[in-house]
Amino acid sequence: MASVMFKQVTKRFGQVSVIEGLDLEVRDHEFMVLVGPSGCGKSTALRMIAGLEDITGGTISIGDRVVNEIPPKDRDVAMVFQSYALYPHMTVRENLEFGLRIRKTPRAEIDRLVPEAAHILGIQELMERKPKELSGGQRQRVALGRAIVRKPSVFLFDEPLSNLDAKLRVEVRAEIKKLQARLQTTTVYVTHDQVEAMTMGHRIAILNAGKLQQVGAPLEVYEKPANLFVAGFIGTPPMNLIRGTLGSGGVARTSGFELPVPAAARGAATEGTKVVLGIRPENVVPPGRPPRGQSHRLALTVEIVEVLGDEVVVHGRAGEETLVFKQDPHLPAVVGSTIEVQLELDALHLFDAESERRLGA
Repeated sequence: MASVMFKQVTKRFGQVSVIEGLDLEVRDHEFMVLVGPSGCGKSTALRMIAGLEDITGGTISIGDRVVNEIPPKDRDVAMVFQSYALYPHMTVRENLEFGLRIRKTPRAEIDRLVPEAAHILGIQELMERKPKELSGGQRQRVALGRAIVRKPSVFLFDEPLSNLDAKLRVEVRAEIKKLQARLQTTTVYVTHDQVEAMTMGHRIAILNAGKLQQVGAPLEVYEKPANLFVAGFIGTPPMNLIRGTLGSGGVARTSGFELPVPAAARGAATEGTKVVLGIRPENVVPPGRPPRGQSHRLALTVEIVEVLGDEVVVHGRAGEETLVFKQDPHLPAVVGSTIEVQLELDALHLFDAESERRLGA
């Protein structure tokens, strides 16, 4: 196995900068997820590890080797693509064997590795079928098998679940996670889906506009977002973000209400500082559930009620501000009614409106 290291890596296409000064270490045996919106540079970063894109500046290392000038076939990585990239005229068995035969692997070794990979993925009964005879989930398993048989130092996944339906995405997501835990292969996984990132990665790296925003364990990133972008990107529904001004006594004034801000959240911010208040939907507590710790009561006018089965998502308005929160499906709010919620102040986040960086602890 091997670690992967980006050191001040940049990538430009002409005058367009796609990656800017990326510093990131993927540890040995780690499952690292690169996540961000479309066009943020995550797939380009993955392709640079594989050698499918040249870098403009900096270095990429796999293990102890700087691989900038090493061709893709000699980097000891295996890549699983969004499109599966299976050969349509070959059977599953032939697809699994192809990479090994290209590398002139002895026949006896091929006959050992291919059935082993098929067993791990449960595709033994599909070996004589061709890709057109397989479902999307089966094709993805074959693509995974083609990577497994090579026993690479690093697995690279480029949005491998995007072509699957919602139910199958959940199933294959769990399979990939179990597979990585079993094989312990260093893995770099690219997705735009923050739910995939949160549920799969040991750590996640959030990118935006070619720049690394934050790296950390999923819960760390969720509970302590480094900036406004991360706060708004991670979480479903996303964090409520409200602009205001810090007044005397640590009270933040918004266009809809005033809210006391604990000293731990304010940090060194002074009176008059333009801020953005952040609070997760689960920290906006509706009637019927006691708040945790210190709280602040706020009356909201219900505008939208989204019934999701196991929970109800409610959009409520206070003045010009909208807050989203979750409610018990058996106690749904009524559109147009007024509901009193409690904001859990210990869960309040504060960001500088100008720099967009997190304030306080």
